[in-house]
Amino acid sequence: MTKGGRRARRWMAAAMLACVGALAATSAQAEWREARARHFILYGNMSEDAIRTMATRLEQFDGAIRYLYHKPEVDGQESNPVTVYVLPNEAAVRRLYGKGGDHIAGFYEGRVSGSVAFTPMRGENDGPNGLQPQQVLFHEYAHHFLLGNFQVAYPAWYTEGAAEFAGTARFERDGIMLGVAAQHRAYGLLDAAKLPIETLFDSSRRKLSDMETDQVYGRGWLLTHYLMFDATRVANFNRYVTLLNEGKSSIDAGNEAFGSLKQLDRELGRYLGQSKIPGMLVRFERLPKADVSVRVLSAGEQAMIPYRMQSDRGVDSKTAGEVYAHASAAAAAFPQDAVAQGWFAEMAYDAGQDQAAEAAADRALAVKPDSQQALLYKGMLHVRRAARDKSKDPARWAEARSWIVRANRADPNAAEPLAVFYNSFRLADERPRESAVKGLERAFELVPQDKGLRFMLAGQQISAGQIEQAKHTLRPLAYDPHMPPDNPAATLLALLDSGNQDAVKAALAAVSDKTE
Repeated sequence: MTKGGRRARRWMAAAMLACVGALAATSAQAEWREARARHFILYGNMSEDAIRTMATRLEQFDGAIRYLYHKPEVDGQESNPVTVYVLPNEAAVRRLYGKGGDHIAGFYEGRVSGSVAFTPMRGENDGPNGLQPQQVLFHEYAHHFLLGNFQVAYPAWYTEGAAEFAGTARFERDGIMLGVAAQHRAYGLLDAAKLPIETLFDSSRRKLSDMETDQVYGRGWLLTHYLMFDATRVANFNRYVTLLNEGKSSIDAGNEAFGSLKQLDRELGRYLGQSKIPGMLVRFERLPKADVSVRVLSAGEQAMIPYRMQSDRGVDSKTAGEVYAHASAAAAAFPQDAVAQGWFAEMAYDAGQDQAAEAAADRALAVKPDSQQALLYKGMLHVRRAARDKSKDPARWAEARSWIVRANRADPNAAEPLAVFYNSFRLADERPRESAVKGLERAFELVPQDKGLRFMLAGQQISAGQIEQAKHTLRPLAYDPHMPPDNPAATLLALLDSGNQDAVKAALAAVSDKTE
C-alpha cells in the first residue's frame, strides 16, 4: 500500500519547518524516552516516572472501556499499537498539525502502517469547564477502540457521544470513574438553543454550523450517557443500530426503535435536569496488569525524533522533500543505528529518493537483519520500480514481494506487510492470489481504523461479487462524521443499492486514485 492513503492531509511548509526547528532544539535539551505497553508506544521528552505513569494510565483506560463494552482482546492487536507523541504544549501540537489546526488540543489518525496520536504534555484551559489534554487523547482513543472492536456502523451522534463519554474518565484512588459529566460541553447543553432531535439523528450529509456541530458532541454525550444507564433504552438502542445497519435512515430507525424520537427528547430534557448523574467506577483489580517498559532513545533516535514525528504526522510531495533534506545530516551521523536508518529509509522513500532509501534500508539490515521496517521498505522500493517500469516479468515481481514476505515473517500479526503484499498485485495489474486476499482480510481485522484499507477491502469484495459484505464494510465510513460532504463511501453505498455496475467501477477507480 502506498503512503498516499495514510498521509493524505497536507499542511503549510512554513509551519512544518518552524516545528522541525523547535522540536530539534527541544530534542537536544533533554532525553527523549520510549514507553512500550500492550496497546501503546509513547515517545516523550519526559522523565521516566512521567512517561511510565502516562503509559500505565492509557493501558488502564483501555482496560476500563474494554470492561465497559465486554470486549476481549483481539488476537494480534499487540503488534499494531497506537504510537503517541507527547509534545510540550498545545502550541507545539498546532504547529505540527498545520493549516486548519488553530483550535485543536490533540489529534489522531488510524493507519494500517501504525495508528498515531499527538498530545500535549500540558493544557492551556484551566477551570472545571476547560478541555484537558487527557480528555482529547481518551476521546480519540475511544474512536480507535470502537472502530477496532465493533464491525457495525454507528451514527454521528453516538460516535462522538461515546467518545465524549469515555473521554471524561477520571482516575480515582481505587479505579477509573466512567460517566463523569462533560463540563466542557456545558454551554452547548445549558445555554445555547437546543439542537432538535431530528437534526441530531439526521444521517444526511448536510453541513452543520459550528454551534450545531458542538451540540452533536454535547447532546450525543447526553444521549449516550442516558442509554448507558437505562437497561430498557439499551435494548431500544441495539434495535436502532440493527435497523440502521440494515439500511434504514437514522430518523426512521430511531422512531421505530425508540417508539418516538420526540418522546426520547423529552426524556433527555428530564435527564439533563437531574441534580446528579450516575457514573461507574471500574476498580483497578478488575483490569489487566499494565506492563510498561521504558528506555532512553539511542543517540541516533534522539537526533531523528523531530523528523520522525513530522514523517508520522504525514507528508505530501513538497514536505516529504523538506523532511528528507533536514533528516539527511542527522541520519548520516549514525550509520550503525538500525532504528534511525529504518526511519530514514521511510523518509527517503516518501521523498522519492529511492537510492538513498535503499541504502538506508541496507544499513539497517546489516545491523539488524530482521528489521521489519527496513525489510518492508526494501520491498516497497522494488515494487514501486517494477510498477513504474510496467514490468511483466514474474521473476522481478517475485523478488520484490520476497522482501515483503520477509517483513511479514518478522511479525506475522503486523498489518502493514499484509496490506502492502495485496497492493503489489494491484500495482502489477494482476489478479491477487488467494493468500493475498486472505492477508488483506487479516490486515483489516487487525486495523479496521484505516479508511484506505477499508476501501481496498470493499473494492476486493465488489470485484468478487460479495456485494452485501462490501456494503457492511463501507457503512461505518458512510456514517463517519469526519468524512467530507462528498463522502465517497456513502456514494458507493448508494451506487451499490442502485445496481449500476459501471458507476460503481468508476467510483472505485476515483477512490483508488485518491489513496494511491
